Amino acid sequence: MDGTKIAPPRTVGFWGTSLFPLNGMIGAGIFALPAVLVAAVGNFAPWMMLVGGILFLPLALCYAWMASRFEHSGGSVLYGEAAFGRFVGFQAGWARYASAIVTAAANMHVMIAYLAAIFPWLGEPGVTPIAAGIGLALITIVNLYGMRASVGTLGVMTAIKLVPLGLLVVSALFAGSGLGDVALPQFSEVETVILLTFYAFIGFEGVVEAAGEFKNPKSDVPLSIVTMVSGVTLLYMAIIWAFIAIGPEFAGENNALAGVAGASMGQIGSLAIVIAASFSIGANNFASGVAQPRLMYGMAERGMLPRWFEYVHPRFLTPFNAILFYGVVAVLFGLWEGFEVLAVAGTLVRLVTYIVTSLALPVLEHREGRIVPFHLFCVIFAVGSSLFISVQAQAQAWLVLGGFIAAGTLLYFIAARQQPEYPIDEA
Repeated sequence: MDGTKIAPPRTVGFWGTSLFPLNGMIGAGIFALPAVLVAAVGNFAPWMMLVGGILFLPLALCYAWMASRFEHSGGSVLYGEAAFGRFVGFQAGWARYASAIVTAAANMHVMIAYLAAIFPWLGEPGVTPIAAGIGLALITIVNLYGMRASVGTLGVMTAIKLVPLGLLVVSALFAGSGLGDVALPQFSEVETVILLTFYAFIGFEGVVEAAGEFKNPKSDVPLSIVTMVSGVTLLYMAIIWAFIAIGPEFAGENNALAGVAGASMGQIGSLAIVIAASFSIGANNFASGVAQPRLMYGMAERGMLPRWFEYVHPRFLTPFNAILFYGVVAVLFGLWEGFEVLAVAGTLVRLVTYIVTSLALPVLEHREGRIVPFHLFCVIFAVGSSLFISVQAQAQAWLVLGGFIAAGTLLYFIAARQQPEYPIDEA
C-alpha cells in the first residue's frame, strides 16, 4: 500500500538449489543413453561417461565462476549484459525463454507417451494434447502457490525417479557378473559418442536463472553446479555398469532399461522404471517451469520487459504474472501438435547461451585487471566444445534460431527502453 516493491523472498537453501541442476540434467536421457553407449563402445561405456563428464566440467566451471559474481535472477541475461551490453543480454534471455516454452511442451508430450505404456488411453488421438495441457497447467498452479511448494514438489518427484534407479544398481550387485574385459574403442567411435555424453549434461544451467530466491546464491549456486555435474556423472556410470552387469543383450531394444529392470527385479521392476522415467521427465519440466518465469522476472528488473512481468503476489510472494504467462503459453503449445519444428532449436539456443556465459568471464576479468589462466583455459575449452556441438545441428535448427533472434531484435527495441532498477554491477 505504501508503494514499496514486493520482492520474492530468499527461501531456498543449498539442497533445494541443487535440485535444479540435478533435474535439469536428468530427464529422459538417463533411461535411453546407457543402452546407446553400450551398443556403441561396449564395456568401455561407463568410462566413456566419465570422459564425457570431465570434458563437460570446464563449461560447468565457467557457469560456477560467473554465478559467484551475481545474486539476482536472470542468469545469462545478467552475464551477457554485464560483459557485452543490454542487447546481447536481452537476446540471451529471450532466445532461452522462447525455446524453453516449446521444449516444455515437447517434454510433456514425451512424458505422456511414457505414461501411455501404463495407461494406453493416454496415447489415443486427441487425448495426448489435452493431457499435456493439463500437466503443464498443474505445474503452473503449484509454481504460483510459492517457491517452497515448488521446491518441495520437485524434491518428491526427484525421489520417485531416483529410487528405482538406485534399486537397479543394488540389484546389479547380485547379478553375478561385472564389466568383463574392457576394450578401448576406436577414436572415430569416441568422437561420435562424446556428442551423446555432452547432451546428457545439458540443462544444468537452469539453476542460475532463479538465483534471486536462493539464500546464498553466490556460494550455493556454484557449489550445486559442480557437485551435481560430478554426481550425475557418477550416477550415469553406475546405471551403465548395472546395465552391463544385468543384461547387455537388451541394448537393441527401445525401452532397454525397463527390460534390464525386469530381468533383475521382475515385472514390478519394469513398472518402476517406466514410472521413474515419467517422473524424471516431469521433474525436468517442473524445474524449468520454476526457473524460466524467474528469468522473465529478472529481465523485467533490468528494464528489458514490461514491468507487468515483475508483479509479485502479496500473499504467495511469487512472480505471479511471469509464472502465469509462462504457463498459459506452454499450455497453448502443448495443445498445438505442430510445435515440434520450434523445439528442434532448443539445444542450439542453449549452446548460444553457453558461449555467451563462457566468454563473459574473461571479459569481466580483463576489466578488473587480471585474467586467471586456468579460467581462460576452461573458457577456450567450453567455447570450443559448444561450437563443435553446434555445427552438428541441422539446418532447420539454425533457421528457427535465426527466427528467434530476429523476433528478439524487434522486441528489444520495443520492450527494452525502460531503465533498469539497479546498476548491473549490483546484480
